[in-house]
Formats: sequence, C-alpha cells, structure tokens
Amino acid sequence: MLPISEAFVSLQGEGKLTGVPSAFIRVAGCNMRCVWCDTPEASWDAKGEPKGVNELVSWVRSTGLRHAVLTGGEPMLFESLGALAAQLRGLGVHVTIETAGTIDRDWPIDLLSLSPKLANSAPIDDPRDPKRVWEARHEAVRADITPLCRLLRRAANRGTEVQLKFVVTQAADLTEIESLLGRVGPVNPADVLLMPEGTTNPDPSAIGWVVEACRDRGYRYAHRLHIELFGHARGT
Repeated sequence: MLPISEAFVSLQGEGKLTGVPSAFIRVAGCNMRCVWCDTPEASWDAKGEPKGVNELVSWVRSTGLRHAVLTGGEPMLFESLGALAAQLRGLGVHVTIETAGTIDRDWPIDLLSLSPKLANSAPIDDPRDPKRVWEARHEAVRADITPLCRLLRRAANRGTEVQLKFVVTQAADLTEIESLLGRVGPVNPADVLLMPEGTTNPDPSAIGWVVEACRDRGYRYAHRLHIELFGHARGT
C-alpha cells in the first residue's frame, strides 16, 4: 500500500514535458522539509490515503492517458512505487518520477526529474520546526550527493531522459548550482532548468537574472504552467 496525498489528471506544469496531459500520483511523505515547499500536505503535514498498486494502475488505465507522473513529497521513499512504475510502463505509459535525488532506487522510468535542493531550501528557524530537528536533518540529507550521482550515472548508462530542476531565489544560487554540477557532472546544460521560487507567476522585472543565466549558460527557464492556468491549488 502507498500513502496517496492525491491522484488527478492535469497538464504537466513544469519541465521538458510542460503542457502534456498527464495522470499525477502524489505520495504523502518526505525526508526533507523545504522552507518554501508548495505541497506541505505531502511533507510538513503529510496526509495520505492508503491505496494499492493495482488500484492505482487501474486508475491510470481508466484515464486513457499515455503519461504518468509519480511525485510527492519524496516518491523514492516508498519501495512499492517501483512496482507501480514497472506496471505502468508495461502498459505503454510514459513514466516520470519527480525526486530530490536523495535516495537511490533502480526503477524503470522514462524521465528522471531531479530537483536537488539548494541552501535556499533550508528551514532555518522555521516555526513549524520549533526544536530545529528538521533543520539539521534537512541539511544532512541535502548535503549527501552520493545518491544523486548514482541516479545520474545509471540514467546516462541506460539512455534515460534526465532533467535537473533548481528552485532559485537569488543570483547567488547560480554559484551553488555551478558547484554542484561540477561535482556530479558531466551534465548537459540543456538538461538544467532554473525555476524562480514562488506560488504565483513572477514579476518579469524580478527574474531578468534568471533569463540571462539561461541564455548565457544554455540552461532552460522553467515556467510553471499550472500556476498560470489554475493558480496555486491542489489537483492541478
């Protein structure tokens, strides 16, 4: 059984497959606590309804869609999600897994969507963490790039499509990104996406540095289509 926060049909709002109709399955549970997390119901205040793999496969089949997105929270926490991915691919469904890259799982997937967390994610003095337990845990997990390196290496060996999405808040984040890419590389710049933090569409005047960085470095700008179309709401 998997703790499911929500399962819904929408358009993929982020990354290389932006705009593609997809069946989303979001698990409840995460090994990190990003201060700007936009899905607290899957992390800070995780709530999930137990559902079996076969039930979820049947639901995806009923949608008639050819793309499924397994997300969270952190989907790699749950071993049985690998069986779900395998069954979906057996049906000819394209499977994306959205993960922070802190847990190494050898699962059959079509798009490995990695979102390594930068220092801007740290829940420093967050009122939701009064004893600062998660602050320390978050930083320890974030700092270990071994699983990320293994995931990238396996994807390269198998020819699995990859994207690395970085949530950015300030120009200084670029130095951290460059350092991380240098440690896990080689990484194709076209597989790197920069996403301005927030749950509303950013003011163009505030993100000129992001646009410039993408142009100069060959990265992609990660628009949030679902925010534009539906606002910040569950089931989108």
